[in-house]
Amino acid sequence: MNRTREDGSMCFENAYFINGTAYAGKSTMVRMLAEKHGGVACGENYHNALLPELSKEDFPGLTYTRDLADWHDFIRRTPEEYEAWVDRTSRECETLELRILAGLRDAGRPVFVDTNISLETLRRVAPRSHVLIMLADPEISVRRFFERPDRDKQFLYRLIMEEPDPAAALENFRQCLKRINTRERYDRFLCSGFPVLLRDESRTVEETLSLAEKAFGLNS
Repeated sequence: MNRTREDGSMCFENAYFINGTAYAGKSTMVRMLAEKHGGVACGENYHNALLPELSKEDFPGLTYTRDLADWHDFIRRTPEEYEAWVDRTSRECETLELRILAGLRDAGRPVFVDTNISLETLRRVAPRSHVLIMLADPEISVRRFFERPDRDKQFLYRLIMEEPDPAAALENFRQCLKRINTRERYDRFLCSGFPVLLRDESRTVEETLSLAEKAFGLNS
C-alpha cells in the first residue's frame, strides 16, 4: 500500500530502491530479490520502455541517444559535456521512474528498483528502510568499463577503435568516466544516511543477497 504525504508527494511503501555506483551489483540484487520474494523487478534502465514517446524538448538527455545520427559523436564529447549529459539524463530518468512506479502502486507485491532517483527525492518518497546504497570503488568503473561483454559497451569500444587516433579517443572516454565516478560522488552516497553495502570480492552473491535482505528487513 502506498500513501500520499501531506506535501502531496507519493510514498512508495511497496517499493525497495537500490542506488549507488557502477559495478556494485545493483542489477543482480534487484533481480535476485524479485525472484526470491515474488516481486516485480525494475532493472537497469527500465524507464527505457517510455523512450519512444518522449519529446526532445522535455527530455533532451534521454532523446539524445535515441535520435543520434552518428554514434561517433557520443564518444567524441569532452568530459565536461559527458558529465552534464549524465546529470541531466539522471534527472529525466527520475521523472520517468516516478511515473512508472505510480502505475505499480497497486501491484499487490513488492517492487525492487535499480534506480536513478536522487538521494533527496528518495528521502521524500520512500521509507528509510526501503533504500539501500551499493558502492564499488570509483576506479573500478573506469578500469573495468570495457571488460564486461555486454553489447552496448563493446559497441562503444568498437567506435573508439574506429577513430583516427584510437589511443587518444580511448583516453578521452576514460576521462569522461572519471568525471562521473569521482570520490566526491562516492562519498555523497556513503554519507547519505541510508544503509550501505560495499563491494567485496570475497563475498558470494548469496551472501550479498542476505545482507540486502537484512537491510530491507526481508529476512526476519
